[in-house]
Amino acid sequence: MVLVDIHSHILPGIDDGSPDLETSLKLAKAAVDDGITHALMTPHHLNGKYTNHKQDVIKETKEFQQALDDNDIELTVFPSQEVRLSADIPEALENDDILFCDEEGTYMLLEFPSEDVPMYAKDMTFRLLGEGITPIIVHPERNNKILHDPQVLQQFLEQGCLTQVTASSYVGVFGKEIEQLSERLIDAGQVATFASDAHSLAKRESRMTDAYNKLAKQSGKQVSEQFKQNARNVINGDKVQLNWQPLKKKKRFWLF
Repeated sequence: MVLVDIHSHILPGIDDGSPDLETSLKLAKAAVDDGITHALMTPHHLNGKYTNHKQDVIKETKEFQQALDDNDIELTVFPSQEVRLSADIPEALENDDILFCDEEGTYMLLEFPSEDVPMYAKDMTFRLLGEGITPIIVHPERNNKILHDPQVLQQFLEQGCLTQVTASSYVGVFGKEIEQLSERLIDAGQVATFASDAHSLAKRESRMTDAYNKLAKQSGKQVSEQFKQNARNVINGDKVQLNWQPLKKKKRFWLF
């Protein structure tokens, strides 16, 4: 059974994820134990603190795959990036310094700043879509602006962007509010797939199996299997389509 993780930070020592190879190998083993067979290595890029150039990530991923093989850890890894929303994206594309989720350059992981969705975000996603690149907005449920005004996300879905919810968010690791928003987005069909966004052991490790088990129970096995298929489609550059609807308004309880 193929289970794909499209977002993880387990390459050693290049961003705020795994600090060293020993930790990376433990994280990889934990991912395999969690059922993951294939994973994109997605270090931060253009986020103001980390700039992980394309060729460096390709080299690091190749070396990590060798270390995995040497340690009999059955995880297949591919080079990619988590690209921060930035005015520098067009120049990075022009300089061939962006890694996508697939070899064809169809899907790109796009991260918004954690506290806000900048005014120019919609213009940037429109520009990317116009160039044949589909942004996958990562962990929107953990963006503070979207958390408190979830309708903000709809404008990007209307454009044709996709979204990815962190598995840990959906199972409550980051608190009830984030868990509930994850559930609302999924119920409205606004989420394409889960990813681990693994950074370290303990709180930030993979929780993919837990998330998929919960999804199957709450939304049905068909939805769970579609999430898994969507992740496979992303790394293969195949079509992913969301049949989404606007979020239902939360019920208000009035006291008289």
